[in-house]
Parts: sequence; C-alpha cells; structure tokens
Amino acid sequence: MMFTLTEVASLNDIQPTYRILKPWWDVFMDYLGLVMLMLAIFAMTMQITKDQVACLPCLEDTEEASGPKPNSFPQQTTQASSSASGAPVMTSVPFITKDLPDEVVHEIHVTHQHTSVVSEKYANQPQPTGVRTNLDFQQYVFINQICYHVALPWYSKYFPYLTLIHTLVLMVSSNFWFKYPKTSSKIEHFVSILGRCFESPWTTKALSETACEDSEENKQRLTGTSSAPKQVSLEGKDDGTNANSTTPMLGVKFSADKPMAEVPSSMTILDKKDGEQAKALFEKVRKFRAHVEDSDFIYKLYVAQTVVKTVKFILILSYTSTFLAKINFKHDCEPDIKQLTGYRKFFCTHNMAFMLNKLLISYMALILIYGMACLYSLFWVFRRPLKEYSFEKVREESSFSDIPDVKNDFAFLLHMVDQYDQLYSKRFGVFLSEVSENKLREISLNHEWTFEKLRQLVTRNTQDQQELHLFMLSGLPNAVFDLTDLEVLKLELIPEVRFSAKVSQMTSLQELHLCHCPAKVEQTGFAFLRDHLRCLHVKFTDVAEIPTWVYLLRSLRELNLIGNLSSENNKMIGLESMRDLRHLKTLCLKSNLTKMPTNITELSPHLIKLVVHNDGTKLLVLNSLKKMTSLIELELHTCELERIPHAIFSLTNLQELDLKSNNIRTIEEIISFQHLKRLTCLKLWHNKIITIPSSIGQIKSLEALHLSHNKLESLPPALFTLPKLRHLDVGHNSITILPPDVGLLHNLQHLAINSNKLEVLPKPLFRCNKLKVLCLGNNALTVLPEGVGQLVQLAQLELRGNCLDRLPAQLGNCRMLRRSGLVVEDHLFDALPVEVKEIISQETTTPFSSGL
Repeated sequence: MMFTLTEVASLNDIQPTYRILKPWWDVFMDYLGLVMLMLAIFAMTMQITKDQVACLPCLEDTEEASGPKPNSFPQQTTQASSSASGAPVMTSVPFITKDLPDEVVHEIHVTHQHTSVVSEKYANQPQPTGVRTNLDFQQYVFINQICYHVALPWYSKYFPYLTLIHTLVLMVSSNFWFKYPKTSSKIEHFVSILGRCFESPWTTKALSETACEDSEENKQRLTGTSSAPKQVSLEGKDDGTNANSTTPMLGVKFSADKPMAEVPSSMTILDKKDGEQAKALFEKVRKFRAHVEDSDFIYKLYVAQTVVKTVKFILILSYTSTFLAKINFKHDCEPDIKQLTGYRKFFCTHNMAFMLNKLLISYMALILIYGMACLYSLFWVFRRPLKEYSFEKVREESSFSDIPDVKNDFAFLLHMVDQYDQLYSKRFGVFLSEVSENKLREISLNHEWTFEKLRQLVTRNTQDQQELHLFMLSGLPNAVFDLTDLEVLKLELIPEVRFSAKVSQMTSLQELHLCHCPAKVEQTGFAFLRDHLRCLHVKFTDVAEIPTWVYLLRSLRELNLIGNLSSENNKMIGLESMRDLRHLKTLCLKSNLTKMPTNITELSPHLIKLVVHNDGTKLLVLNSLKKMTSLIELELHTCELERIPHAIFSLTNLQELDLKSNNIRTIEEIISFQHLKRLTCLKLWHNKIITIPSSIGQIKSLEALHLSHNKLESLPPALFTLPKLRHLDVGHNSITILPPDVGLLHNLQHLAINSNKLEVLPKPLFRCNKLKVLCLGNNALTVLPEGVGQLVQLAQLELRGNCLDRLPAQLGNCRMLRRSGLVVEDHLFDALPVEVKEIISQETTTPFSSGL
C-alpha cells in the first residue's frame, strides 16, 4: 500500500504557533524539502510504472549460436518455392497418402496445389533484411529482467528511494527541536506565554502609558517647568543644607527626582479579569525565566541539527555528482544465461535514463540551494553570542528601564523570535519589568480598594484614635491618602509601599506601622512625614529592610525597631544617622543584641525612654548606657542578665527600671539604687530571685516594687520601711508568712500576694486603709479576718483559690467594693447576709481606677 504525499509531508509539519520560532532560512529549507519530497515521489512513481529495459542479442553471437540459424526461417520459403515446381511435393505427397482412401487423397492434392500457388505469389515479393532470432516472448521478458539488474548501475535503480530517504532525514533534522521532549515542552510553554503576552491588554496599556509619559516629558522640557527642583530648594531652606548633598550620604533615593507622569483615566481603567490574567502572566514569565535560564540545551540542539543538515548536504552533493555521468540510455549486458537463450551478450536500452538524468540535475540544484541556506544558518548561529539577549533598545524606547538582560535558552528563543518579528520581544519585555508589574498592581489595587471600601475599615483604637490596618495587599491604595482624618496607619506584609506627594493630605496622621513592608517615599511626601509623623513602628527580618529615610524624620517622638539587629550587623543599622532624630524621646529595640550599640549615646541629650527586648539573647556589654543620663525609663527584657548591670547606677535621672524575664538570682547590688534619688518604680519580676536584701530599705523614693514570679520564701522587715511605697507585687512566689510590719506601709494602695503559701493574714495589714486592690487568691487561707471592713477604699478583693468557709459580714463596710471587684467562689458570696450582698451588688456610676 503506497503512502500519499500529504502523509509524508506531515513529517515537515509543525504547530502553527511555532512559526514565530522559524527564521526565514528554516522556512525556505522547509519549502525546499517539500519540493525535493515531491521530486522523489514523482521519480518513484515513474520508476514503478514505466521503468524497464529492452534487450537484443548482439551480432557477433549469431555465427556461434548452437541452435537454429538466424536464416532457418526463410528455408520454409525456399521449400515453398520448390514446391511450386512440383517435384518435392510430388515425392512427398505419395509418401504421406499411400495408405489413405482415394477421396481423401484427392482433397490433399487440391489443397496442396492451392498452397503452392499462394507460396509462389509471396516468393515474388522482396525478402526481410533484419537479423532474425528464434527467441520467444517469455525469453525476451526474462532477458530484460536479468539485464535490468545486471547491466544498470545501482544509482539508476535506487536514485528515487535515496532521494526520499535523504529528504526525510533533512525534514526530521530541521524540526527535531520541536519534537524532542526535553525541548518541545519548553518551547510550547514559551510560545504559549509569548502569545498571551502579545495579546494581553496590559501590554497595550503599558506601552500607551509610556507614550503618554514621553509626551508629558516633552511638554515639561519645552515649558522648562519641573516640580522636583523646587522641592529640593525647599529642603535646603529648611535644613540649611542642600537636600542633594544629604541624600547621597545616607543612600536615600527619592523617586521625586523623576516625577511620575499622571496616567490618563483611560489608561487606569483595566478590566478585573484582564488584570488578574496579566498578574498571572507576570508570575508565569518569572517562573519560566528561572527554569529556562539555567540551561542552554535548546541552543545546543539547534546548533547540532544545523550541523547535521550541513554535513548531510555535503555528503549528498559529493557522491551524487559522481553518479550523474553513469545514468546512460545504452548498456551492454553479459548475463550468464547462454545455456538458456543460446546468446552470451545483449545490447540493452534504459527508457527512463533521460528522465532520471533531468530529475537528478534538479535534485542536485535543490540540494545546493538547501546547502547554501544551511551554511548561512551556521554563519548566523556563530556570528554573535546567541546565549545572551539585551533589551537595551526596548529600555531606550520605553520607560521600563529595569528590564533585565537574559541568557542561555531564554536568550536564544528571543533571538529566534526577533527573526520573525521584533515586536514580540518588545511586548514580552513588558512582563520582565518590575516597574511594569508594580504599575499593574497599582492600577488593579486602586480599582479594587476604593475610598468607600477603605472608609468602612477605619476603627477606633484603645486611645480613641482613628486607625486603619491593611494586611497582605499588593501595594498601598491611592485612596488611603484621601482619609484626611486618619491618625494611625498600620501596614503589614505589603511588598511595595510607596508614599506619594498625596500623603501630605493626611494632616491628622501621627503614627505609622510598617510590618515587613519595604517603603519608598517621594520627596514631597517625605517632607510631610518628616514634619508631622510622631510615632513609627518598623518590623523587619533583615536590617537592610529598614527604609533609610526613617533616620531623617526629625519630628519623630517614638521609634520602634523590631527585627534582627545582631552585633555583627550593628554597623549596618545606620545608628550613626540617628543624630538627626533630634526630638526622639522613646527608642524600642526588639531584637537579639549581644551588646548595646555605642552610637546610641548620640541620642542621650533627648532620649528619655529606652526599651530593649532581646528575645533570649544574652546582652553582655552595657557600658554605653552610662552616657544615657537623660533616661527616665529603662526596660531590659529577656536579656539573660544574671545580675543588675552596674551601668544602670549611673543613670541619675532614672525613674522606672524594668528587668523582666532575665536570669537574675541575687540583687545584692540593690543598695546602689540609693544614689538614684528619682527611682520610683522597680520591676524585677519573672526572674529567679531567692531573697530580698535588707538594703532595699535604702531606696526611700521607691513607690512601686514588682517581685512576682520569683522564688521568694520570705519578705524582709526593711521592705516595709519604704514610706512612699504604693504598689507591692510579690505574687507567684513561695511566701508562707506576711510580716506584721506590712501595717507600716500607710501609703500602700495595691498589694498582690496571690499564688503563695499564706495561711494567716496579720491584723496590722488592715491598718493600710488606703488599700484599693488586695490580691490574696490561691493561698492556704482558712479565715478572712473581720478587720477587712476597715479598708473603706477597697475596690478589688481577690480570694478565689483559698480554703475559706465563709466571708465576714464586715465586707459591707467596704463601700467601694462591688460584685465585679470581688473575686470569690459563688457559694461564699451567697452565704453573706442579704444586706451585705445588696450593698456589694449595687451599681456604681463612678468607674474604678486604681490611680497607679
């Protein structure tokens, strides 16, 4: 069964979308291949239907033939002539008819006479002059078949088949990189992405926006007006120095140096579906680039198949030209069949010789042209590095100056596309630009997050401030800047935050939170934040994520830095630039420091509160604290301190010290606190302190002492000699006895001794008639003394978790105590007299406040 031309031509077929990867020489070679394929099939058809040879015995063989002579056939004519004379016939007829009846013999004589007359008639005509043989038709067919295989050169017989095989090999070689699994998958993915990028509405909008920006820049260039220089001059006027001289030193790059042109409203309108598809394309392009740029296999395979085609062309041309002269019309044939035919040599003719000769010449011409295309292809491949592709021209023609250059297979595919149409690469480059992606996000974001939607998310925080919390958006919506009454803005996990000049509309903004949000600010927007922002929280993973403009906010009152600030990275923090934070009062560092940064002392003239939460990393060096003489509050949490640092004793203005969650076991150095005349609050909670030294009584200014969550077993009498002590918290220890000296604390308002091992309360306790809060829960008390009724200002009493049988009726004398402030088991409360329960259950119009 024969195959059709269409079936064979399908070997040269590729998907229509792959045509963008076919340069003109590959297309030209494909068409040449089709022509050669048609030529081969035509030659095969002709050879199958008409190819044959015609053979005759040679003259020199007629004299030697052992069979009948070539002139044996004319003897019959001679015999016929003799029979006309009558003699031979008369002698033969009697011999034949002597035994036959008379009537039969008569018929034979009549017939013989008639034959003699006819023979005599033909004997008078001219005799044939050609050489005659006695070979029959079957013998000629046999001789022709033998001589076809013996006399004809092999190339004359198999030329069409060789042509077909060579053409198929060239076709397969030309398109092998589209069929090979390791390359076809990447090519298919690339072509799919490229087509979508080319047809994406975002591509058109982005390029149109570029044209608008170019037009806007031309107008500015013609009018000679620009807003950026004016802003820079204002910077210099405010600071006394040129802003351009400050910016390079700090590495701050304001985007206002190149103002962004306003995008026309028609450009900002993007269908939500188109926007989502464009976002998906950006992600696909990013992943495809990462996958393809690692390898150059496609490039190598294309080079290999081009080399194979070139070598094939040289091979075909070299051996085909040698056989061209061997295709002849005449051939001598000497088969070994004399015993069958009586002849040794034959003269044969090949009726397809002329046609095959012309087809071979045509084929060689096509191969020569094909080879020229192969050589040009090799020249193009090795002329320049195809494993590198630069978008320099695209960057020059568009505003997307950040389009990166690509390499390896990605670069090679783009070079191939350029041979088809360079517009494809230009449109594809839009999806390699981060600027383009950010613009798309901005347009989609502003389309989704309108002013009305953001207004619904504004809430009131505990400080009764208007607060907006945005979480995991792609950027900062422009509508945020229209919330002019907003006071607190919290941004979390937003990869691209840009404060434009519109931030100056937010005249009420005082507090800003940036949680893992790299933020950029235009120069006009920075001038506003510099003069209006009071509190800033920055949470980060690496110190490099802290925006450099943070250290230039001269009106900032509070700065919170939460992230990795280990000692080896101290030089990268940029603390040397904190000298510009001239109004900073509070600095909070939640990190993993091993030593206190030395440059922090530059804030000493105005810093009044320093907070260090060290996340369990041991803080070893605190010498720089000695110079922080203006500190009023100091918090050193989870710093793995084993003793109270001596550097603290130099802070003469210190009023509050918090050493929570450390590893402090002894506080013998507490006597040195007597030099801190202003110290009013000491927090040593959540440590491992076993005893309180009697020198605690030397801190006469102390008003609040927190010693909860330690390992105390007793309280020294000197503790109760502190005349100003108002707040004492020794809960969650192992205290068994509360000394009677507690009655000496006449100013005590808050006593927490819950979660200890108390069994009895001393009566002098109830002399502290200023007590407002008394926490006695989770002890071993069996009786609550009636003296509790003397605490007329008591507003909160915690008794739950003891072994009480009843509550004294004198609780009714505690006129400030209400049911919500009485923490006790329900059955004990129910056992109280009715009138006492009524007094305690009364609602009060004045909310409770401890005043601490």
